[in-house]
Amino acid sequence: MKQDTVEMSLSDRLDSAIKTAMKEKQKGALTTLRMAKSAVRQIEIDERRTLDNSEILGVLNKLIKQRQESIKQYMSGNRPELAEQEQAEIDTLQTFLPKQLSEAEIEAGVKAVIAELDANSVKDMGRVMQTLKANWVGKADMSLVSRQVKALLN
Repeated sequence: MKQDTVEMSLSDRLDSAIKTAMKEKQKGALTTLRMAKSAVRQIEIDERRTLDNSEILGVLNKLIKQRQESIKQYMSGNRPELAEQEQAEIDTLQTFLPKQLSEAEIEAGVKAVIAELDANSVKDMGRVMQTLKANWVGKADMSLVSRQVKALLN
């Protein structure tokens, strides 16, 4: 019988990770994974459709950003134990993200798209960002990308 070489969807990977965390009694990871799955399901229910991998990556990135903001607040509030807990959740969620692009790769990609779209002013920033976002969901911090695009178009 021919083996399937099709990669598992992110939703399936989340389900599998939840089962593994249950079996291995990893309470912290299990809580984080269930929260992520719940966030994905809530959007699917609200929009009455199944999210694809790039949309799930967007949800995971949003959850990671929320936790990064919480870490900043906990550190300014002198609550390092809560910041550590948030960082553990980030680490769990990041296992589902593709390899992140380096700053050099981001800069090279931004320059290539600007040249491809013949963008030459800040007015073209929306088109450039739209193209980059479609290709780099989950692979790059889009706020960093946005700063690079703005700097290069000025």
